[in-house]
Amino acid sequence: MKSVRILLLVLLLLMLVLPGSAYAQTYLFSVDAVSVNVFWNEDGTSSIDYVFIFTNNPSASPIDFVDLGLPNSSFVDSSIYADVDGAAITDISRSGFQGSGTGVALGLGANAIQPGQTGRVHAFIGIVNDVLYPDTEGDNYASAVFSPNYFGSSYISGSTSMRVTFHLPPGVQPEEARYHSAPSGFPSTPEAFLDEDGRVTYSWVSPDANAYTVYQFGASFPLQYVPESAIVKPGFLEVLGIDPGDLFGFTMCCGFFGFIAAIVGLSARSAQKRKLQYLPPKIAIEGHGIKRGLTAIEAALLLEQPLDKILTMILFATIKKEAAKVTSREPL
Repeated sequence: MKSVRILLLVLLLLMLVLPGSAYAQTYLFSVDAVSVNVFWNEDGTSSIDYVFIFTNNPSASPIDFVDLGLPNSSFVDSSIYADVDGAAITDISRSGFQGSGTGVALGLGANAIQPGQTGRVHAFIGIVNDVLYPDTEGDNYASAVFSPNYFGSSYISGSTSMRVTFHLPPGVQPEEARYHSAPSGFPSTPEAFLDEDGRVTYSWVSPDANAYTVYQFGASFPLQYVPESAIVKPGFLEVLGIDPGDLFGFTMCCGFFGFIAAIVGLSARSAQKRKLQYLPPKIAIEGHGIKRGLTAIEAALLLEQPLDKILTMILFATIKKEAAKVTSREPL
């Protein structure tokens, strides 16, 4: 009978624990491959085409959302398209993005990648503005810099085969373009060729990259191939290497502490002023009503008249009572 009770207790505990485990979201996956093509367009915008190959861990939760980070917030939402294994998805939103910086969340919905399965996620962002800056090596060149999307290291296992390809604006000649230093783990010299549209193309490839490191790639080309208005001019703070967002936060912090310090200072000053309004404390014996018949000197003492005036009154009183006399008026 005792063993039956123990068995029932164990079954009850399992019933309480297992449902909670089933609802817990545990993401763990590998990004087997990433291919991203960045098109630097003749109007100064960029278009980005991503392809991810995910393999979900057998013991993990389904991959139902993919956070896709973008260069800035100046992208056109209606220009974004995404699909999973060729099936289009419509749940694409800024508000659902949970990563750092700015981007969109891709809701895979019914196409979620199940535990132990592999899926291909494709996303195309048609228009991203404010992506070109003056090149630091010359006034007549534009600088195009891009960092591929990355994920939290706690969700990633294994390495990633990564290919990042730049397509420079139409008309740029091979001898005019130049590429920037490659990030660690990538060849110092990218593959250079002309794409099917005749555009100068640089491609950086690494079979042993990872999907949680922030890699940065860049290239430069003459300003004449894009509108001058498309070049983002750095402000005074950016020239000095100061992030305006960091400065704003610092200013707000200083303002807050300054406000607190001002309140404390004003409170202390007000308290000091209140103290000055009172006479200094005195020790006296309690009397019995108003005293009358005080002499002028006694009244002057109580009224806290200046000491020289009181001494003059005492001298005058002694002379009047003939207790003293003036022997000489000049000098007195």
